[in-house]
Amino acid sequence: MKTSLAKQLDSINEYEREPVPEHKLKGLKSFIGMYAGEHTAGTEFVIGPLFVVHGVSAPDLFLGLLVGNLLAILSWAILCAPIAVKVRLTLYYQLEKICGRYLVSGYNIVNALMFCFLAGSMIAVAATAVGIPFNIAMPGLDDMYPTSVGWMATVFLVGAVITVVAILGYEQISKFANICAPWMILVFIAAAFAVMPQLGITSFGSFWEVAQTRIWNGVPVEGFSKFTFWHVTFFAWFANMAMHIGMGDLSILRYARKWQYGFASTTGMFIGHVMAWIASGVLVAAASGEVTPGPIAFNSAGIAGAICVMIAGWTTANPTIYRAGLAIQSIVPNVKRWKVTLLVGLVTTVAALFPALVMRLLDFVALYGLVLMPMGAIIFIDFYIIPKLGLRSNYASMVKSPFNAAAAITWVATLLLCLFLNFYQGIEIFFLGLPGWFIAATLYIVLSKLYQKKVTQPLEVKVSASSF
Repeated sequence: MKTSLAKQLDSINEYEREPVPEHKLKGLKSFIGMYAGEHTAGTEFVIGPLFVVHGVSAPDLFLGLLVGNLLAILSWAILCAPIAVKVRLTLYYQLEKICGRYLVSGYNIVNALMFCFLAGSMIAVAATAVGIPFNIAMPGLDDMYPTSVGWMATVFLVGAVITVVAILGYEQISKFANICAPWMILVFIAAAFAVMPQLGITSFGSFWEVAQTRIWNGVPVEGFSKFTFWHVTFFAWFANMAMHIGMGDLSILRYARKWQYGFASTTGMFIGHVMAWIASGVLVAAASGEVTPGPIAFNSAGIAGAICVMIAGWTTANPTIYRAGLAIQSIVPNVKRWKVTLLVGLVTTVAALFPALVMRLLDFVALYGLVLMPMGAIIFIDFYIIPKLGLRSNYASMVKSPFNAAAAITWVATLLLCLFLNFYQGIEIFFLGLPGWFIAATLYIVLSKLYQKKVTQPLEVKVSASSF
């Protein structure tokens, strides 16, 4: 039985080190459902309330969400998707060809850990809903450590389910998301409408009045910084910076038949983010400041709301653990992906035990995108600009080098410069992604010109001498 199961899992081929073949490409529907499912997430029940406590005004919120999410969609469709369908490789194998095995191994460890912590927050959010029927005491978002054995058991149960789906591969993840996404969206909307009368909302006009005075009134809760239009815009744009500008979704969009499928991210951004963040803001106002996702949803939509939080956590954590598994598997290519994903799922589940991970979600998401962003800039420059400069794309692969110093210096220097801007110039982390991308792009161009000339010159002289 065990041998048979292991053989079946071994037979799952996710094309970790080769292009996705033509017969495995997916249609538009797969990506519409996956993006809607992944970004209509349990964490939206956290992010929406955090905008409220940071004192965003209603006009700043709505306009910021519109602009920021539009920029995110364009980043997926214009920056990430064309490269994905051209090379059809995972992010990790593409980086290995550019940066070399040594450098990309270090990057993949950082990448996988970031994915684990992000997926862990989603498991924790789902667990707050699973524990409701069993009257399990849920930790507050200000708790640092697990608060009960029941909470720990719930987290491990949810983590096990999510890990199993991630092990089964992209096709099953896509099917799961397509089934769940439409229902979750309806529950989010229904829950918000259900509590509106409690806030005195009976028409569109009264909604806008209540929105400005009782929900997004522009006054931050004591101890929280004040957010503006620019905070909302840049957070909405860069909440998934690692996926689009950071090129993380090369691993997903490599299955797309056309690059235009990058616009399928619209369902995630305008349904998942705009709608869900607004709805969860309404729910937290009606809950008189309660911000734990499961109880918020249960109090507004009953058991359907609790189930929605649970499944929303699953549909987001599934592809996140899948990506983390691919990252680690690329370091140990001789180990089957399902075994690596199983280990990643365990690490993620352990991280989910700590509620503080959820409370710091806004800062963590911004940091996680910032750390991975420079490699996305390197991939973009390597694909479009480097050949036009007469330099070699996929440099490490071409010269059979395990380490591309130009890429390594670019990654580290960009992060150090961003940290300098944050600590010494006072620029908040939400705003560093854009200048950071241009810093990384410029550094990689300059360093590649110096590095490739220095390294390839002896090689060219040797070849020239041997030809006479």
